[in-house]
Amino acid sequence: MAPRDWLHAFVDDGTISADQLMEAEGMAASMGILPEDALVRLEYVQQDRLGKAKAAAYGFKFAALDDFEIPHSAIECVPESVARENKCVPINFDGEKLTVAVTDPMNFELVEKLRFILNREIDLQMAPEDAIQNAINRHYGQTETESVDSMLMEFTETAIDFTETELAEASTQAEDNEKSPIVRLVNLVISEAVNMRASDIHVEPFEDRVRIRYRIDGVLIERDAPPRRLLGALTSRIKVMGNMDIAEKRRPQDGRIKTRIGSRDFDLRVSVMPTNHGQGIVLRILDRDNIKVGIRNLGFSEENYRKFQQIIRRPNGIFLVTGPT
Repeated sequence: MAPRDWLHAFVDDGTISADQLMEAEGMAASMGILPEDALVRLEYVQQDRLGKAKAAAYGFKFAALDDFEIPHSAIECVPESVARENKCVPINFDGEKLTVAVTDPMNFELVEKLRFILNREIDLQMAPEDAIQNAINRHYGQTETESVDSMLMEFTETAIDFTETELAEASTQAEDNEKSPIVRLVNLVISEAVNMRASDIHVEPFEDRVRIRYRIDGVLIERDAPPRRLLGALTSRIKVMGNMDIAEKRRPQDGRIKTRIGSRDFDLRVSVMPTNHGQGIVLRILDRDNIKVGIRNLGFSEENYRKFQQIIRRPNGIFLVTGPT
């Protein structure tokens, strides 16, 4: 069924007249909105009924979000900033496939963008934009755990600030002072990057801002940034976690962080590099579970596997293991 045809079905069943449809199409053209949105604004057809008809016409399931409680496991898969920017909301996650409600599943550019950013297999359902916005406001505002977005909003809307010395002292007391806002923010950034399957976290200082980016499938995805005034505190917190010298700001430093997220253990290699506008940081995320691979699973051919087994039994010698990083 063509896009125009599914709207004409309302004319055919007597819900609206042909003149009313033409009026809606004219309004849509002049205001730059969709004809179905114009029908809702003119109060000719209810939004839910339009949504169900459009979903059926395009072969998608309609998501009734008004009374639907979204599981927390699904909310955790999609950062609030991604949901708001792309007008989508996760509604279910079965451990592998993420079900997401969008306003227009025929927007292939958006669909590919979501698959890329979320790095998961996605099943699409349709829902009206207003219902999606309401679901975002309702569920992201009531999640039991904090999000990076809520923490950044807290820092932006208040005058919370830290000096590097204060942060260093706080970070070494009382089990790293987990209630400290800056400590919680760093933990949430690392957790979010892991959930988005990022391989690296980049903290990049500029003259008037700080940029945080995640490397996902080789591409750097920019995150909402914290206020510039928090750069020193962020840097000090990460240095403390990596057992580095927080007083040293003119030389590069390397460190290592061990952390547990959920039921999985991760190692983070930390590199700190001085720049003109502060210290830049890169955290490489290493999943210990992915490292535990047997020799048989390394991709050797049968012949090379036999050669390898013979070589490792020799009393001396070395293997050179090289790669892109």
